[in-house]
Amino acid sequence: MVDEKKLQDKAKETLIRDDVRRLIGWKRSTYGYEAAPAVLTDASQADQLIFDPTCVQNLASFISLEEKKPVARGAEPDTRKIAVMVKGCDSRAIVQQLVEKAYSRDDVVVLGIPCMGVIDRRKAEKLFGETAGQVSAKVDKEKVAVDIEGDVKTVDRKDILMDKCLRCRYPNPLVSDFLLGEEVEKWADDDFADVDDFEKMSPEEKWKHWDEQFSKCIRCYSCKSVCPMCYCVECVVTQLKPQWTRRSTDISENTAYHIQRAWHLAGRCIECMECQRVCPVDIPIMTLNRKMTRDVKEMFDYEPGVDPEGEPMLASYNPQDPEDYIM
Repeated sequence: MVDEKKLQDKAKETLIRDDVRRLIGWKRSTYGYEAAPAVLTDASQADQLIFDPTCVQNLASFISLEEKKPVARGAEPDTRKIAVMVKGCDSRAIVQQLVEKAYSRDDVVVLGIPCMGVIDRRKAEKLFGETAGQVSAKVDKEKVAVDIEGDVKTVDRKDILMDKCLRCRYPNPLVSDFLLGEEVEKWADDDFADVDDFEKMSPEEKWKHWDEQFSKCIRCYSCKSVCPMCYCVECVVTQLKPQWTRRSTDISENTAYHIQRAWHLAGRCIECMECQRVCPVDIPIMTLNRKMTRDVKEMFDYEPGVDPEGEPMLASYNPQDPEDYIM
C-alpha cells in the first residue's frame, strides 16, 4: 500500500517547484464508492490527496483536455509542467499520448503509484447497496476491506474489483519520475476469455446482442469525453461539415457511432475501462475495444501504451511487408 503521508509530502515538494503549475491527483469524495479527482495549484492543498482502491479515475485524461486559453497581448504562455498521479493502467495512456506526440515528456511530471486494484462501483452497489456516506478501502492479495462511514465489510478481490484489475498485466507504472510505493505483483495474465466467449456467438446472436445494447445508448458522449485517447480538437462523430454521424439516437446512428469509436481506438485503446465505467446505461463498450486489442496484438504484434520509444501502429510500416493483398 502507498503511504499517504509520503504521497502528500512528494506532492508538496512537486507543487513548490517553479516549473510546475498544477498537480492532478485524487481526494476523498463526499459520498459513494469512488474518490474524486483533485486539481491542486498550491502546496497547502496537498493534504487533501489520498490513494486507495476508491481512486478509480484515469487522471491522464486531464492532461490532454486542459483548456488552452488565449494569451493576452504582450504576455507569455504558461509553459510550466503539469504533474499527474497515475496507476499502472493510467500510465499506459501517458505512454500512448507521448508516442502520438500529444505533448512532450518535458511537459509532465509523472508520480507513479503501484496498484493492487480499484473498486467497481456497480459491483459494490450490488454487494452493499448505494451509499450517501464517505467510503475508503484497503486491499491485499486476497481481500478488499471497504469502510462505509465506519462500517467495515470485507470481500474477496474478485467480487468487487473492476474486471480490468483481475486481468491486469501492468499494475506498476510503465513511466514515472517518482514511484510512490513498492512495486506489486501482477494479478494474472490476460487470456482474453471474454473475447473468446463473444466470438463463440453466431452472427445473428452478435447482432441481437448489439441491437439490444446500442438501442440503450442516449448519445451522451460520456465514453468519448472520459477516454484518454479521445483528445482530438474536433471529433469526427460531432463534425457538422461534413456530418458523418447524425445526432439522432436510433439504432443505425448509435451503431455507427460506437463502431467509429472502436475503429478509431484500434491500436490505441489502453484498456483503462473508463468508457464503460461512466456509461449511464451500462453498455459493455469494452467488448468491442478488447476484440480490436486482441486482433491488433495477433496480427501486428503491437500493444499500445507500453513502449515510450515506440511508434503509433498506424503511423509505422515494415519495408519488407510483401503486400500480397495489393492487386
